[in-house]
Parts: sequence; structure tokens; C-alpha cells
Amino acid sequence: MVWNALLLALREIRRNVLRSCLTILGIVIGVAAVIVMVTLGGGDTAQVTAKIASLGTNLLMVRPGQRMGFGQMSTAAQFDLADAEAVEREIRSVLAISPASTAPTTAVFGNRNWSTSVTGIDNRYFGVRNWTLASGREFTDSELRAGSSVCIVGATVRKELFGAQDPLDNKLRLEKLSCTVIGLLQAKGQSTMGSDQDDLVLMPLRAFQRRIAGNQDIGLIQVSVRDGASTEQVKQDIEDLLRTRRHIAPSEDDDFQVLDMKEITQMLAGTTQVLTALLGAVAAVSLLVGGIGIMNIMLVSVTERTREIGIRLAIGALEREVLMQFLVEAVVLASFGGLTGIVLALAASVVLADLMSIPFVFNPGIVVLAFLFSAIVGVVFGFFPARTAARLDPIEALRHE
Repeated sequence: MVWNALLLALREIRRNVLRSCLTILGIVIGVAAVIVMVTLGGGDTAQVTAKIASLGTNLLMVRPGQRMGFGQMSTAAQFDLADAEAVEREIRSVLAISPASTAPTTAVFGNRNWSTSVTGIDNRYFGVRNWTLASGREFTDSELRAGSSVCIVGATVRKELFGAQDPLDNKLRLEKLSCTVIGLLQAKGQSTMGSDQDDLVLMPLRAFQRRIAGNQDIGLIQVSVRDGASTEQVKQDIEDLLRTRRHIAPSEDDDFQVLDMKEITQMLAGTTQVLTALLGAVAAVSLLVGGIGIMNIMLVSVTERTREIGIRLAIGALEREVLMQFLVEAVVLASFGGLTGIVLALAASVVLADLMSIPFVFNPGIVVLAFLFSAIVGVVFGFFPARTAARLDPIEALRHE
């Protein structure tokens, strides 16, 4: 019975191809919109996670001052090198630390200049921040101890100042300080906050403190946590240690901030997932609109085929057979719309992901769910017209002109 109903449905769809295509247009748009939104949202989430991971694995960032909103930090005493060493020495789950200080500067090479930032570091920075060199070398121990005027540049600084020229062994001027370029960082691109991670110059911490900052302050302590250790526990241990070292009373608030990059990753990923779900829900409304279109056309079809239904009922067809015929026709229409929408959505997702520079993340679950939902729409919105056809009075149907 189902097979015969399917053949009859295909015959009716083929008889009115244009009307059938217009009928399923809402389903096509709805399915395509849901899949595209969820796919692009998944790609954006993957990109956010990858960018946070590029900052370093199991990373905690300790800054003086408290965030006050709109990117501002309250003023507080800076850290010193002893604070950083105490964190590495006294907290067992810490794998490595990287003290650093940053200042804005203007880099000059030849007749070119570029506004960037210079950061004083030691070689632990590369491991903690998961950063490798594209060419050149790291600082030697003697350069770090002596505070030599050498530097390593990011890809953006290299492009803006040196163009296609190899920056190695060239002299770069930072304000009044001249330093020799000994390395080029591997490009990382933009961070999740939109800042350019490659727009920086690195130099030995001691040279930065003596020649640029003029003090021994540490503006940032980056902490790499051992694999398997709880970053939440390490964060709490760091807070307890620094409160003791900075003589903060129990009733007083911290005058520093410890940021857990895992928490930031989860927060940003959760935000993009919520937005994706909302956009997918809005797109799903198109499916309901498409279902109403199917119901409307099926009601028209019942009216057009009233005599045919009457003849079938008069020669012995059962109500459930007529019901099945129209219900199968509605489901077939909705399923065709779902399949067409899936094909268009996957093609559009690949193109849009490339244009938006985000990874294409195929989600088979949402594809199956969208197709099943389109079929369910066919069942739900096709049932009323099918029941109307099945309950026609054969005598009245045969009289219908």
C-alpha cells in the first residue's frame, strides 16, 4: 500500500512540477538556513578555541590591578622578578613561568617607521606562549644576563618595516635604542579580541628594564600549568601566594588579576554556541512557513482531485488508503525540499566559510536533524489535508464539478 501511495505521489508531483517546486521552496530555505547557521557557528567556535590555544597550553596570566570595565585596569603596584620566581618555586603544579613587561614604541628601519609594542622577556616566553621562530634564533644566556640590544620581530613588523627583505642581522631602532634583529616569529594572526598577535618586538627583559622602562617592574607573569593539573587550583594557589607577598589583608580585595585561558575559551565558545542556537531557531521558523505552504497546496490538491477521490472510495478504496496517499505525497514533497536544502546548505557553507576565513566544520548531526524535521513537517502539515480527503462523502465527491 505504501509503495502504491509513493508511486501515486511521484506521479502527481511530476504532473505539477512548477507548483511542487514552489511548494517546497519554504522547506528548502528553512533547512538550508538552519544548516548554514549551525555550520558557520561551529566553525567560528572552532576558530575561537584554536586562537585561544595558540596563546599557550594551560595558560594563566597574572596582571597587577583589577579590571574596572571597558578594558581599564585599576592602578596597583607592579610585580617584580622575585614575585615571578616565587610562583615557579613554591607552586608545584607550575610547569614554567614567563615574566614580561610591555611598552608602546615606534620601530624605525631606514625611511620606514611603524607604531608597535616592545616586550621584554626571557627564553621561557616561547615555551609558555607556544610560539616558535620562523627563522633566526632565541636569545643566548649571555645576551639575557647582559641585557644586550638584540631583538626578535613579529611577522607584521617584518612586513611593515622590511617588506620582502630578510630582517636578520639588520639594525632596528626603537625610539632612541638601536638593536640587532636576530629572529623572526612564526605568524599567528589575529587574537580572539581582534588584536594582531604578530605586531610586536621582543627583547631581553633586562635590556627592556634598563634601556626602555627605566625600572625593574614586571607587568605580566605568564604561567604554564602542568598537564593533568587543575588550573583552577593553581589559580587559587597563585592568588594566595601573591596576597601574602603583597601584604593584602583578609578584608581587602586583590590588587591583581589571574586570568585562566581555559575559562575564557569556555566563555567565548559558550557565547558563540548560544548565538548559533538562536540563529538556528530563527532559521527554523522558515520550516514552519514551508509546512504551511505544503498544507495550503495539499488542500488545493484535494479540491482539484475531489472526483478522483470519490471514484476511488466508490469502487472500494478504504479511508486509510486515501489518507495514506495524500500523507505520503506531503512527506515526499517535504523530503525533496529537505534534500535540496541540504545540498544547497553544504555548498553555501563551504563558500561562506572560505569568505569569512573560518574553518568548515561538517556537523552530520544537524544535517540528519534538519532532514528529519523537514519530513516531520510534511507529516504534521500534510495530515489535515489527507484527513479531509479521506472523509469525503463518495456520493458528494462524484457530484463535484
